[in-house]
Amino acid sequence: MKIIRFLLILACSCNGASAALAQTTAIVGGSVIDGTGAPPQPNAIILIDGKKIVAIGKQGAINVPAGAKVIDASGKYIIPGLIDTNIHLFLTPAIDQAWLGKYEGRFEEIAAEAAQLALKSGLTTVFDSWGPLQPLLNARDGIRRGELVGSRLYVAGNIVGLSGPLGRDFQSGIQQATVSPAFAKRINKIWEENVGPDLLDKTPEEVRTEIRKYIGRGVDFIKFAESSHNLQAAKNNWLMFSPDAAKAIVEEGHKAGITVQTHTSNIESLRLAVLAGIDMAQHPAILGEREMPDSLVRLLVDRGVYCGVLSKTKKRIEIEKEGWRDTGGKGTSRSPEALDHWQGNIVKLIRAGARITLATDQGPDDPKFSYSVSPRLREDEPTRMGEGQFLWLESIVEKGMSPMDAIVAATRNGAAAYHHLSEFGTLEGGKYADLLVLDANPLENISNARKISLVMKEGAVIDRDRLPEKKILTQ
Repeated sequence: MKIIRFLLILACSCNGASAALAQTTAIVGGSVIDGTGAPPQPNAIILIDGKKIVAIGKQGAINVPAGAKVIDASGKYIIPGLIDTNIHLFLTPAIDQAWLGKYEGRFEEIAAEAAQLALKSGLTTVFDSWGPLQPLLNARDGIRRGELVGSRLYVAGNIVGLSGPLGRDFQSGIQQATVSPAFAKRINKIWEENVGPDLLDKTPEEVRTEIRKYIGRGVDFIKFAESSHNLQAAKNNWLMFSPDAAKAIVEEGHKAGITVQTHTSNIESLRLAVLAGIDMAQHPAILGEREMPDSLVRLLVDRGVYCGVLSKTKKRIEIEKEGWRDTGGKGTSRSPEALDHWQGNIVKLIRAGARITLATDQGPDDPKFSYSVSPRLREDEPTRMGEGQFLWLESIVEKGMSPMDAIVAATRNGAAAYHHLSEFGTLEGGKYADLLVLDANPLENISNARKISLVMKEGAVIDRDRLPEKKILTQ
């Protein structure tokens, strides 16, 4: 019996060793652009053990273990997986009462499908900053447990202080007059939880208590509204939380060790948010028809606030201006003057050395629902899932950022903004092997970031042809 037991242990040990050896992967021959801003490493080897990078170096300097899986990347370029710091896996252009009614009960499936589409297009990590909390948490946890393939997902749930999609803060409240009150209440509750508009009636200490409860629901970061959500013009947006209430939100997030960010849309709301101690500002360049004051630019830079800027290509800006003119101001949500200031404020932030991150507001499409915009306005659409990150890279380079800095903004900075740089965001030893193998050099032309030949997340090559695995909105 002892001999049999010994043989069984030996067999198990050998099988374990084989399994461990099979997990070793070497990507050889490619030029590594590691996301730190350092010069590319040509003809390099990336050695991966399981989920993480062991070492990166020139061929000859790193030994590839016998039996390791070898991926030939000769003539190709390797960058970290892209990180979108402001995404919405459940926000489509068609979101209204009819759409929500059709898919009620399937929100988690739609979020999972969108996370797979994101991964397919090179986004290995995404931060969802507004959506239905529990369905998103379920999708996140399924991905973390390995039950679902998808981008690494972090969730904020509701924008603290705002209503759900059928409430006063979205679509200008137009639908409130036509939708069933019971249905609207049921849908809005999925978003609002305990941090909807009712929070504005509470004292700073009561706000603190509710935020503590909300963090206990398992959110990964907090996003709160320091101004209201009116897409038409900043002058129609009002301030939301008092300085003391905003400070309470920030302090509770920091006590929990998570990033706190804001939705703002005018100068004073952004200034107050920065003074409250936020880590990150989403779309800080959107200030209506106003140029960002130099003092506010300096405040953002001096405080080290990460800026998730919504950058649009020159082509897209012209398309939206055409839409505005053709419809007498009803074709897009912002005037030509507002668009110019918005994009000009991004240029100011770049030139001042602000910490820029890739942020797109992108979400999935549902072709089965009609859109209220013309085919022309669907061109170069920066919020279309799987396309937004490439348009962002192209637009940010148009604004004067170098391709290298654009890659850093789309990788390293996103991880740093959310305090995950020790885990991913750059290609370095000890970090997750999240990477894209490109067929052409993105430093010569940032549009080459589109030319993806391989996506790897946590050391696993993604079968992109299989994604999404379950088609709901995808045709």
